[in-house]
Amino acid sequence: MIHPTAIIDPQAQIGENVSIGPYCIVAADTVIGDGCELKSHVVVANHTTIGKGNKIYPFASIGEDPQDKKYADEPTRLIIGDNNTIREYVTINRGTVEDEGLTQVGNDNWIMAYVHIAHDCILGDHTILANCTSLAGHVHVGDFAILGGFTKLHQFCRVGSHAFAAMDSGFQKDLPPFVMGQGNPAKPRAINFEGLKRRGFDKQRIAAIKTAYRVLYKSDLKLDQAVAELEQMTKDSTDVQTMVDFIKKSSRSIIR
Repeated sequence: MIHPTAIIDPQAQIGENVSIGPYCIVAADTVIGDGCELKSHVVVANHTTIGKGNKIYPFASIGEDPQDKKYADEPTRLIIGDNNTIREYVTINRGTVEDEGLTQVGNDNWIMAYVHIAHDCILGDHTILANCTSLAGHVHVGDFAILGGFTKLHQFCRVGSHAFAAMDSGFQKDLPPFVMGQGNPAKPRAINFEGLKRRGFDKQRIAAIKTAYRVLYKSDLKLDQAVAELEQMTKDSTDVQTMVDFIKKSSRSIIR
């Protein structure tokens, strides 16, 4: 299952039923879980752990040094979960000691060609990152979020669960859960109706999220006033509570 042109460091830990194609390079202090497939010309750098069932396409660079001038060869890490698809020319860098020293990708993510995931990013589960999306350092992306092609996120930005970023949008502030953002700089457009319906949200849940969106974006309230009003709704909706928690933890504020 390992092509004779592949270069595998003897210290690398390779699981069962792993396929490593032509001209791949796997460095020391790496772990590749069972059932993974590295198509060809894939580089897996030091201090990288890859879970089970991942498929990585040609010319992807996985776990290389962070693009940070302060980086001084510290042994930071990249951890990738299970069943991710990582397409051509994707770059995922390790973390830095300025943060937790870790870049992390969850499970069942669909990462399309030319995506860049910078140092210290945290990617949840079931996300879709379309072609040429770029995450600067320390960006966090929640479960089931979708980032359209050429989306760009400033460092330390966060994207909430079930959010949707339209194609070619630029985010300098956080995109709350369930919200669709568009433009450069991005502005809120609506809630992610189609995404929520596809994921089994019933009418009652969607109605509560829609009401919360109106309070946040259509009421002309200041942000702290809108959050105070949303807090009155949290006893009836865990989804609204998710929105409130996200906003309160925001260091860059949210798009408005």
